[in-house]
Amino acid sequence: MNHKKIGDVVLDVNHISLRFGGVNALTDISFDVREHEIRSIIGPNGAGKSSMLNCINGVYTPQEGSITFRGQTFKHMNSRQVAEMGIARTFQNLALFKGMSVIDNIMTGRNMKVKSGLLLQALRIGPAQREEERHREFVEHIIDFLEIQAHRKTPVGQLPYGLQKRVDLGRALAMEPQVLLLDEPMAGMNVEEKQDMCRFILDVNDEFGSTIVLIEHDMGVVMDISDRVVVLDYGKKIGDGEPEAVRNNKDVIAAYLGTSH
Repeated sequence: MNHKKIGDVVLDVNHISLRFGGVNALTDISFDVREHEIRSIIGPNGAGKSSMLNCINGVYTPQEGSITFRGQTFKHMNSRQVAEMGIARTFQNLALFKGMSVIDNIMTGRNMKVKSGLLLQALRIGPAQREEERHREFVEHIIDFLEIQAHRKTPVGQLPYGLQKRVDLGRALAMEPQVLLLDEPMAGMNVEEKQDMCRFILDVNDEFGSTIVLIEHDMGVVMDISDRVVVLDYGKKIGDGEPEAVRNNKDVIAAYLGTSH
């Protein structure tokens, strides 16, 4: 696990607090993410994990705190700006285009990368055509990588759930993100599908060089593949460190066994 080279901090979450009405979703959360690591955020249901991801990718604006990405600090970012900076995300509830084929779904992830004007694109002439060919090559590489060649023309809605999750991962990869946010990529999967997804996450980290922030509540999975883990419970941070230290943290054990309250 530890042969890979982990770099400097690329993403720094500083004292984030998020409230909805009078309810604290997150209270004073700080942690950082280093280049090329798999950094997991775990916690029981309702711990604030998805809210944290929504703050990082600009869906929610926290009332307090800031986020620094590659030296740029921001308080208010929208999702598009975040994506343009190089942060991509998959969704817990699949946001795929069910009637569109696998390849077309993954191509939508290239939209951020398209340089030529709409007219050239519509006519598919000259530079636009060459550009589209390059995008298609990149998408074909992702399809091979995720082992979904057999389904490339299949409408996504007809695929089993585990494969749909893989297409969602492919679409995020198509953005060539520097940081990939994975929101419960293994939710609802059987053991075999989880093993496949774990392998793909490790391979993405290795072959694409993506830094990964992973939300998951399957603690076993997280402990196997993470470099560092931050633990939330009721919107507060109760643990942070390497898997072994977190696994033996009394507060974490209590939260997971439901004995903390």
